Amino acid sequence: MKILLATYWETPHVGGVWNYMQQLKEKLESHGHKVDFLSYGKDHEYVHIINENRRIDKGSQPPELLMKQLDPPLHSDPVIDYYASKCNFFQFAANMLGLDQYDVIHTQDIFSTVCINRIRSEKTALVATLHGCVAHELKSAYYSSKTVKKSIAKQGCEYFDRFEYEGATSADYTIVANKWMENILTDEFQVPKEQLHVFHYGYDTETFLKRKDEKTEIQRPHDKKVIIYTGRLNEFKGVHHLISALKELKKTRTDWVCWIVGEGPKEMELKNKSKAEGLDDDVIFMGRRDDVPYLLSLSDIFVLPTLMENQPLSVIEAQISGKAVIASDVGGVPEIIEHGITGVLSPAGDEQMLTMHIRYLLENEPYMKNLGSNAQKWGLEYWSPDKAVQKVLGVYENAMFKKRNK
Repeated sequence: MKILLATYWETPHVGGVWNYMQQLKEKLESHGHKVDFLSYGKDHEYVHIINENRRIDKGSQPPELLMKQLDPPLHSDPVIDYYASKCNFFQFAANMLGLDQYDVIHTQDIFSTVCINRIRSEKTALVATLHGCVAHELKSAYYSSKTVKKSIAKQGCEYFDRFEYEGATSADYTIVANKWMENILTDEFQVPKEQLHVFHYGYDTETFLKRKDEKTEIQRPHDKKVIIYTGRLNEFKGVHHLISALKELKKTRTDWVCWIVGEGPKEMELKNKSKAEGLDDDVIFMGRRDDVPYLLSLSDIFVLPTLMENQPLSVIEAQISGKAVIASDVGGVPEIIEHGITGVLSPAGDEQMLTMHIRYLLENEPYMKNLGSNAQKWGLEYWSPDKAVQKVLGVYENAMFKKRNK
């Protein structure tokens, strides 16, 4: 079987999506399948099939016959303009690169799904995996903006609602990681339930655990517990709430340090907040790093203060590392953490409760270690990549059968 894994997002810097695609590629190839990658390249300046080193640059002028516009320019809303123009070029470039050779195209977001569906051949099966709800994220940005007019916000929300529906229904089948995402699509966006397959992505736990022994220059402080966050530094991840919680924690305990691992648009703002809260020596911003398995091995408590989440890769990595996890009770998170057994669920945005949970784990080390041990036992079984890839292959077979019998 010849398979194309495709994403609209820029790779290889798309975090969990990129990791999932890499691991899926390796597993599929171990079963004898040929797998290629299609994505945007650096700064969205070109679209390429990565492992074939073929690309279409933005400077290319698309012939009108090959360029079926996804959306006309809507200058009243720069957000719609931005995504429409990026999708238009992605669709054109994918068409020029030629996708007829693939038996299955497996997209990883609503944008690539819509674009590729509009140009794929009649014989090519299309499967989509949705790693989150883009419409929710963009609508949240509209509503939180103090500069966007209400009329434009309404237009933008309606536009992305329509796009979410089209992205969820354009493929022959759509994979989602949990019941939370399934309920959003069926209840809010009226996606037919038979369109969806619900199962988690799987994770290469063996390779990840081997990498924890790849030591780098970072050393664990000998007299402090290590609290760690790994992930993007954006508004939705809620790191600002973690910093506020740590300010309160410092009033009663100073036997800890917090490592913030990752980068993003809120990085400087978070650094300034940390400094303003008097946490210069307590919160260390490490930036983007390639030694996360090793850093987790040095840590004691993993915290994900997210405000919006689907199936967080960072929690999976903390679980298989055997760490006590404190995570917000949002999205699909409660489906992968049993409160008080394999981790702690904390109300999203509640800084007082977050402080209390961190303090309790610091004060009760046996309980903290037991949470980590339970999480690891559960995670090594649940996140089995071999079971997950068999389910993915089953969806591919169903999609090809569906195409053949249309």
